Amino acid sequence: MRKSAFLLFSVISLLSCSSTKKTIQKETKAVLLNPFFENQFTGFLVIDAEKKDTIYSKNPTKYFTPASNTKIFTLFTALTMLPDSIPALKYIVRGDTLYMEGTGDPTFLHPDFSSQKTLDFLKTFKHISFYPNNFYDEKYGPGWSWGDYSYSYQPERTAFPIHGNTVSIYKEDSLNISPKFFRNGVVEIEFPKNREKNKNLFYFNPIRKDTLQIPFIADSTLIKELLGNVLDKKVQIVQKMPLGEKSVFYSIPKDTVLKKMMQESDNFLAEQLLVLASSTISDSLNINSVQDYILENHLSSLEQPPRWVDGSGLSRYNLFTPKSIVQVLDKLYSDLPKEELFNFLAVGGVSGTIENWYRGNPNPYVFAKTGTLSNNHCLSGYLTTNSGKTLIFSFMNNHYRQPTAEIKKRMQRILELLRDNY
Repeated sequence: MRKSAFLLFSVISLLSCSSTKKTIQKETKAVLLNPFFENQFTGFLVIDAEKKDTIYSKNPTKYFTPASNTKIFTLFTALTMLPDSIPALKYIVRGDTLYMEGTGDPTFLHPDFSSQKTLDFLKTFKHISFYPNNFYDEKYGPGWSWGDYSYSYQPERTAFPIHGNTVSIYKEDSLNISPKFFRNGVVEIEFPKNREKNKNLFYFNPIRKDTLQIPFIADSTLIKELLGNVLDKKVQIVQKMPLGEKSVFYSIPKDTVLKKMMQESDNFLAEQLLVLASSTISDSLNINSVQDYILENHLSSLEQPPRWVDGSGLSRYNLFTPKSIVQVLDKLYSDLPKEELFNFLAVGGVSGTIENWYRGNPNPYVFAKTGTLSNNHCLSGYLTTNSGKTLIFSFMNNHYRQPTAEIKKRMQRILELLRDNY
């Protein structure tokens, strides 16, 4: 009798789950078949995080421009390859001289990171010799827009970033410039661009009220001067490191950088994190090498290998499928405690790039990464349902002409449907 009752309960549960899925699939399909979506390319995959059961699928194996959803792969790489604290530099000490080379650490003198252990470390040496030639990559990623060189979201990639590779300018009673080193290179004038293309000459509109951040052109001479300026000592450039085993100095906790990168969609941090990851497998810093390493050694099971060209998603050369993104999110879900993983992500209605969308009532239900370029918007991450289940999803929209806000409204309708009914 007890066995029969259990079997009956199991059958009823299966039928109920099947009915729920069919309802969700029917209503989701109705939204996506609306004429609104006719002239764009849409991909959507959502699975149950525990059962691995597919709840809805549309174009899951087609390739899309992911924009900043690329940072999900950067997050996976950093969590897989970097130690708990950021490797700040590699060095060898000879007498009272520190010979050093960069690892790509983006936090050195960055205005958003108060801890400056590396600076304190460098100050303990009488002489500093800097080796600048270990970066075997381009300062801009493949497919980046050349016209965006003066915008804050596209700083140069370097082996030894300093001050976030940007100049910060704002005006109160007088003009404030950080680092002050660039004071003589700032002109107060309204101008179409914030900086000359090929030199560090910056333009600032004197009636501007907010802070303007402008990438500077970084070369070895400038880095030497900026470093010498902050250390108040002469820094020498050397053409090679001394022979011998290099030590590594570590700066701030890795998780601090990952959280800012993911929640604020910080392109500079994303690019430099891949440079950092490459420093753990070679002294020659190269983003492609670490991407190949990750795909061959840790993500070889992806059914549709991505075209992955940068760390941030600035490039339209990137191509990812919803299924590949969901597979990586699933790996992260399996490897990390849920609370720790969700802490890296923007939270619907609460924080980051989705602070004004996907608001829960009363609790947050979307923990995800956005990805936006003109005419493209993607959202991938995790959704917690009212019944307590966790779903993994990737929602990708490419080549639309409607306002992005209208795309988000329809995405929100579908995500709320999943939240309320699964």
